[in-house]
Amino acid sequence: MEMQSAQIIALLITGVGVGFASGLLGIGGCFIMVPVQFWVLKTIGVDPTIAIRIAFGTNLLVVLPTAISGALTHNRKGAVLWKAAIAFGIAGAIGAFFGAFITAHLPGKVLTTAFGTVIILGGIRMLTAKPPKITDEPSDSLAAFVLWGIPLGIASGIIGIGGGVIMIPIMVYVLKFKMHQAVGTSTALMIFTAIGGSLSYMINGLGVQGLPPYSTGYVNWFQWILLAGCSVPMAIVGARTAHLLPARQLKYLFIAVMFYMGFKMVGVFSWLNLPL
Repeated sequence: MEMQSAQIIALLITGVGVGFASGLLGIGGCFIMVPVQFWVLKTIGVDPTIAIRIAFGTNLLVVLPTAISGALTHNRKGAVLWKAAIAFGIAGAIGAFFGAFITAHLPGKVLTTAFGTVIILGGIRMLTAKPPKITDEPSDSLAAFVLWGIPLGIASGIIGIGGGVIMIPIMVYVLKFKMHQAVGTSTALMIFTAIGGSLSYMINGLGVQGLPPYSTGYVNWFQWILLAGCSVPMAIVGARTAHLLPARQLKYLFIAVMFYMGFKMVGVFSWLNLPL
């Protein structure tokens, strides 16, 4: 179960892309990292069901330092609404812990298809929803943050993501956050969901047979070092870039990446025999 240089290089490049996307779009980069990690683990002989769980668990732990790095940069630009981030985040962390527990008992194919479907649906919602009026003030309701945070956290834990890809549409279209506020606040709240979810993946994977070397449960430390080492500095670059882009361009870039990775995980490109 040893990794070759091509697989290590793929993970390093992924880390760079994930960090930039995380800072730029307020997402954990799950839909970039999970497919690459899944491929790497399968090529070294890990069972696909175990491979997808490790990809989810390790991904969530990579989200943690990347989210801290991006959130600090967004905060300096005044784009983090901390009341929302903390309330959303704590509720989301509790939900993510239980979501990860559920995943530890589901087959791999169900997980990859669910992962892709959620991302595609999120993309469709962002593409078709009417933008909120600029005059609307963002919600300041603690109850709303907690009530949305728990189910979104559960979804985050089930499909091994920081949650930004699900939470940003909710923030923009339901809670009336401006796009830059949604991106900044999402980056901050992912600190909490990443902690809750990754801890649960570690605990639920303890003692499982067939794990690759350097694993604690469903978290692989070798992959984590390769990904996080590149993603953390790039999150700062991405966050700074986000504030140079108009909100409209930021939204469409976000949607395009969502569709690509959603179709990839569901298997659409494989069905069409496309080398994407």
